Amino acid sequence: MIFSTPVSSLYKHTMPFQPIIATRWVGLTDGYLELLDQTRLPGELVRLECRDVATVFEAIRSLRVRGAPAIGVAAAYGTVLGVRNAASRDEPSWLAALDAVTDELAQARPTAVNLFWALERMRAFGRLLAHRWDDVPRMTGRLLEEAHRIRDEDAAMCRAIGRFGAELLPANSGVLTHCNTGSLATAEYGTALAAIYTALEQGKNIRVYADETRPLLQGARLTAWELQQAGVPVTLICDNAAAQVMREGRVSAVIVGADRIAANGDAANKIGTYGAAILAKYHKIPFYVAAPSSTFDLKLETGADIPIEQRDPREVTHGFGKATAPENVDVYNPAFDVTPAELITALVTEKGIIRPVNSGAIARVLG
Repeated sequence: MIFSTPVSSLYKHTMPFQPIIATRWVGLTDGYLELLDQTRLPGELVRLECRDVATVFEAIRSLRVRGAPAIGVAAAYGTVLGVRNAASRDEPSWLAALDAVTDELAQARPTAVNLFWALERMRAFGRLLAHRWDDVPRMTGRLLEEAHRIRDEDAAMCRAIGRFGAELLPANSGVLTHCNTGSLATAEYGTALAAIYTALEQGKNIRVYADETRPLLQGARLTAWELQQAGVPVTLICDNAAAQVMREGRVSAVIVGADRIAANGDAANKIGTYGAAILAKYHKIPFYVAAPSSTFDLKLETGADIPIEQRDPREVTHGFGKATAPENVDVYNPAFDVTPAELITALVTEKGIIRPVNSGAIARVLG
């Protein structure tokens, strides 16, 4: 079920910033997951009710919910829906249902590690619960409490990332960002955008330059929209204008998010991030990556081991439904690229700033 509201009717945020809640649970154990359908922005504000696993899976796969932290939160709540709706009245069948739903949701997208982290946490918590077996409604309620904790912890981590990240952003400056890393992509305040919001709350005068982020234009459709709603000065630029904007001295820092970070600091983020990092290096501009500790995959030594999602060629050849390329042309459409650690000035986490970016520094900060 969906509910639609004209975007023009939205409340204009004032400082301190009030985040847009894009992912939330409504009600008690018989409730549902509500998602802000990001495929409909900026034209419409549409909220999608998810009452079963299939709807959550489709929402993740089709980018109705996106951003690594938000995907993790949605998957946690999706686990509750799957177990609640399963015909499981005893411990073995309940655990089988738990395994089935977490396995299914894990297939939704391959790159964002928060998805797998949240599902594994829900699976482990469910198995722990099963040792103290109770009736299904109580078991579901406790699993829902764990999903709420994942959501609340992400919100707290984003606030902390904002505080650390704001330290790196100079006053009276321009900051470039790529893709969307705000409240639309997280439980509440954002990662890279949290640093910008916090810096503005501290009285720093900052203008954001938002890459449009081809081919799905998350920077144009989502970041520019979100920043406008918050009253943040924002200038939208084409992806291939970033070099010129840097050359003109308009940008003092670049800050982006990440979907997975390897043990050595290599960071996977939306396609185009690697290019922005190279440009920043050439123009001697600091390049920061902001992400919670749950985005680190320390089992992977380098970014070469990060799986890169390949998406539908029609996203390139038929942008938003209109043909923009000849029929049957070959298309390469990776959703992400990997920025090597040597191009990253610092990693910003809820536990502190990691600098220099290497495996030793990461291990020290993350513990």
